[in-house]
Amino acid sequence: MRALVAGSEGQLGRDLVTALGPELAWAGGRAALDVADAAAVLRVLEEVKPDVVFNASAYNKVDAAESEPERAFAANAFGPSALARAAKAVGALLVHFSTDYVFDGTGTRPYQEADCPRPIGAYGASKLAGEQLVAAARGEALVLRTSAVFGRGGNRQKGGSFMERILEQARAKKPLRVVSDQVFSPTYSPDLAAAAIALARTPARGLFHVSGGGSCTWHEFAVAGLEIAGAPAPVEAIRAADLNLAAARPAYSVLDNGRLFATGVAPLRPWREALAASLSRA
Repeated sequence: MRALVAGSEGQLGRDLVTALGPELAWAGGRAALDVADAAAVLRVLEEVKPDVVFNASAYNKVDAAESEPERAFAANAFGPSALARAAKAVGALLVHFSTDYVFDGTGTRPYQEADCPRPIGAYGASKLAGEQLVAAARGEALVLRTSAVFGRGGNRQKGGSFMERILEQARAKKPLRVVSDQVFSPTYSPDLAAAAIALARTPARGLFHVSGGGSCTWHEFAVAGLEIAGAPAPVEAIRAADLNLAAARPAYSVLDNGRLFATGVAPLRPWREALAASLSRA
C-alpha cells in the first residue's frame, strides 16, 4: 500500500502516520495542503500517486461552527469532495472519517449505517455534507463514522486531551463538573487508525461505523480515567444544558459496528481498556 495522509497534524492523522510506517508516501497538515483547494489537492495526488488517501483533516470546533459555518463546510464538506474527485482521477481509494454527530441523538439503540441522519448543529451538518459529496464523486471510497476520538495529546483544535485536562484540574484540586446526559462510544485514536488501515486492505467499500466497544457518558469517562490514573477525585455530574454551549449535542449517539465486524476486521477495544492504554502512554 502506498498511502497519503491529509491532516497529519491532528490526533488521528498522527496515529495514521505511525501505523502506516514504511507504507506512508506523503503526509501533511493544512500548511502543506489545504484540502478545500481542489487544484492543490489534485496536484499533490498526481505527484504522489497513492493507492490510498486517508483524510484525517477536519474542522472539529463544534461550538465555533455555529458562528463560522463557512469554515466548517470548507474543511468538512468541500475538502472531502476535492479529495474524492482527485482520488478518483488518480485511481486511489479515499478513506474519509465522519462522525456520530450526523445523528440527532433521539435514538434508543445503537445507530446503524442505514439509519436516517439528522444533524442538530452546523458541525454535524458539515460532516454529513462531506459524506454526501464523497459519495457523489462516485470513486472508490470508505466513509468511516466514529465517535469521541481520544488519545495521547488529544485534539489540538480543542486544546488537547479531555482526560489530560481532567487530570490536570484534579491534581490542582480544582472542582470538576462533567456532563452526564450524553451517551456515546469513546474511540481510541490508535485503534481507529489501525481499523481504518485494515479495512482499506479489504474489498469493502462504502459507509461503516467504527467506534470503541461499549458506551458511557462524559462523566463516567472522566471518573474512570481518574481511577485508572490513581487520582480519584469528586466529579459533579451536570446536564449539557447547564453549560450553555452554542451547539447542541446528540443525547445518544452510540454506533452499531456490526457491518464492520462482518468484513473480518477486528473489533476495537472496549473503551475502558483503551483508556487505560492511553493513560499508560501519557
